[in-house]
Amino acid sequence: MPTCLPTVLRRCHTCSSERFRANGKFRVNANHKLLDAWLLVLCTVCGDTAKLTVLERTNVRSVRPELLDRMHDNDPGLAAELLQDPVLRRRNRIALDWAGAWRLDTGGSDHLDREVMDVSVRFAARIPVRPVRLIAEGCGLARAEVERLITEGRLVSAVRLSGKLSDGFTFTLKR
Repeated sequence: MPTCLPTVLRRCHTCSSERFRANGKFRVNANHKLLDAWLLVLCTVCGDTAKLTVLERTNVRSVRPELLDRMHDNDPGLAAELLQDPVLRRRNRIALDWAGAWRLDTGGSDHLDREVMDVSVRFAARIPVRPVRLIAEGCGLARAEVERLITEGRLVSAVRLSGKLSDGFTFTLKR
């Protein structure tokens, strides 16, 4: 589950840094019947503000009132939703770095001593995580040990465990 907003990866025009942090602040500008809205992000090095386009020359009547209210209230939940939107990321040419922005909730440690574990993983948000890392942290193993269990066939799943996943999956671990 997420613990904070991810770092936005984009080049700063002032200091050439490539990391920005979003704090959930929005700017909304009205020009007659047209709206522009931006999510504001701050450079982690120089503090310069960059704007990520959310709405561009959109008719006021086509914007849901609750969305507009959330932008006026600087809702951090809305910022999190918008940062996960692939259309917004593509339009603004940004990527996200989720390092340190999520935590693993295993529901306790009483399951670690079982010989066979059937585990179902659910994501509270679409956070791209390497399953090997997730399994290692959740089961108290080293990542190399998890890789070895996969090659030996003692860790099996219906999905490919290499690469990154952001959807729920299940796996079986035989010790």
